[in-house]
Amino acid sequence: MKPAFTLRSPETGTDYWIYLETPLATEPGPHAAVLFMDGDDQFKFAVEAQRELRAVGAVTPLVLVGVGYGASYMKPANKRLRDYTATAMATEEGSGGADAFLKFLTATLWPELAQRFPLRDDVRGIAGHSLGSLAAIEALFRRQPFFNRVLASAPSLWWDNRAPICAAQQLQRTGVALPAKLFLTVGEDDSPSMTGDLTILEDQLAAQPFPQLDVISRRFAGLDHYNVLPEAFRAGLAALFG
Repeated sequence: MKPAFTLRSPETGTDYWIYLETPLATEPGPHAAVLFMDGDDQFKFAVEAQRELRAVGAVTPLVLVGVGYGASYMKPANKRLRDYTATAMATEEGSGGADAFLKFLTATLWPELAQRFPLRDDVRGIAGHSLGSLAAIEALFRRQPFFNRVLASAPSLWWDNRAPICAAQQLQRTGVALPAKLFLTVGEDDSPSMTGDLTILEDQLAAQPFPQLDVISRRFAGLDHYNVLPEAFRAGLAALFG
């Protein structure tokens, strides 16, 4: 898949490849937009999911945006380890750059998209799988989150001794409201760490709910970390934008 355009980030110093799937010209906006992490490798699953849902009238027209690097996983130009992690691990060189990346998404990419398309300002989506959904989780658990529709498939909550879960707990203690919807999912045949850590987060959110945060959880039987992605994106888009 070819990118629609590339965009230089003053926040991270990286050139991002931006992939797009937009509503038809006969479907005037404004539309909700959803940013998908790992655009180089996973955006095709988001596109397929939305097309299937649109065919049966299950979702409204959306602007889907894949954020990539022009390089697949583990390639030197792919900076997902830096961009998707809020804390640095000594064993993972270059990690811990999520704050700068989130600023790119909100202060540089989103205004660029708003110039190109009529976007809804009241519904802003972010989505990802694995490390990409860690970025989505981190974008939500902030005092004033920019994104209010979050799709987190098999989030890497194990990162840095479960630092994302601890960060959410610290924010819970402040009593801050999060007016948003969060869709959490994982394949039941994923690793015990993935399924177990997600259960910890779900239980934590249930025990001390954020005011105004609607949490939707779903497990997929018979699916693992790799083959769950199409189902997760399809169910998440339907739940958040149906």
